[in-house]
Amino acid sequence: MGILSGFRVLDCSIAMAGPFAAQRLGDLGADVIKVEPVSGEWQRHVAAGGAGGNRVNVSFLSLNRNKRSLAVDLKSPEGKEVLLDLVKTADIFLQNYRPGVAKRLGVDYDTLSRINPRLVYVSMSGYGEDGPYIDRPGQDLVLQGMSGAMLSAGRAGEAPMAAGQYLVDAITAYNAFEGALAALFHRERTGEGQLVQVNMLDAITTIQMQELSVFTIGQKPQKRSAEPHAHVYIRAPYGAFATSDGFIIVAFPKLKTLGEVIGEESFLTMDDEVDTWTRRDEIFAKTREKLKTKSSEEWLARLRAADIWCGPVYGYAGLVEDAQIRHNGTFVEYDHPTEGRVKTPGFPIRFSKTPSTVDRGAPVVGQHTREILKDAGYDEARIAALEAAGAIAAEDV
Repeated sequence: MGILSGFRVLDCSIAMAGPFAAQRLGDLGADVIKVEPVSGEWQRHVAAGGAGGNRVNVSFLSLNRNKRSLAVDLKSPEGKEVLLDLVKTADIFLQNYRPGVAKRLGVDYDTLSRINPRLVYVSMSGYGEDGPYIDRPGQDLVLQGMSGAMLSAGRAGEAPMAAGQYLVDAITAYNAFEGALAALFHRERTGEGQLVQVNMLDAITTIQMQELSVFTIGQKPQKRSAEPHAHVYIRAPYGAFATSDGFIIVAFPKLKTLGEVIGEESFLTMDDEVDTWTRRDEIFAKTREKLKTKSSEEWLARLRAADIWCGPVYGYAGLVEDAQIRHNGTFVEYDHPTEGRVKTPGFPIRFSKTPSTVDRGAPVVGQHTREILKDAGYDEARIAALEAAGAIAAEDV
């Protein structure tokens, strides 16, 4: 029994951020009903990285475990009635439609809260519910570019590099997850539901609390260096450096200590609070040249022995096999009815009394339609009639 057992979530979201947020709720035991078109959610048909599957592609599989699938046509009167019936017993309704779409479909907060005043309604968008950008697509890389963060790293004059993960989507998902939990807590105290709004632009902006405050309050310009320093507001050396057989990270050590370890005499007399800023490119370049001479393993051993912050640069193969990752049980494995044995990142928060579990893998489209409608009080005849009318889709696996 997970910590959210007994709570029901209607997940009407697509792509990554919304489904990821809903999956987090499911990992904690909530009954998450994936409400999708009778042809299946968009993500089922677009495989990130080209990774397909037997019946469920990897993109959908990774974002929709611990959910039941209800396939329903919300544009049909009968299908919409099905959803409104389910709203009566739901605790959370989550959607990431473009602004205005929920109202056109008749599933906006005002409408649903009249049906169920206790409902926590989570609305996710790219830029907000109104304003000059409401018609723009909220896409991860586009928002990374707008965030300002991409010009805090790398070389001056060179094109900025994107994050190596779908960063804005993930952060927005966590904002929605946290918002849903906070609103549930409020409801348990007061009995009232509420509207929770999350947008991608605010999500990626507000995590830069420290960096943006340095700019707005400290009046420090965001100025990249000639060398690929890892962040404009961190002193040198700070970044990824090539070794004889790979790459390692070195993070703002005391220059005297670093100079002793790598054999760079000029560092021994430098001032950590002055030269590390004013001579940043020189320090980076000298560190880079010294670190090329030995293997990653040898440098990491020497740097750690001197209490210098450092670490490996992994690819995914190295990450998955890392000793701490294995110890933590960061990845979970389970058997999926159509995709076989699945290994995927698990839920990162641990609870001593109510641990998260994987009770079911991502569903095929409509896998639980009959089950969900039976739970809602629909008899076999009504379910059969809805299926015959094309208002729902159902499949047994």
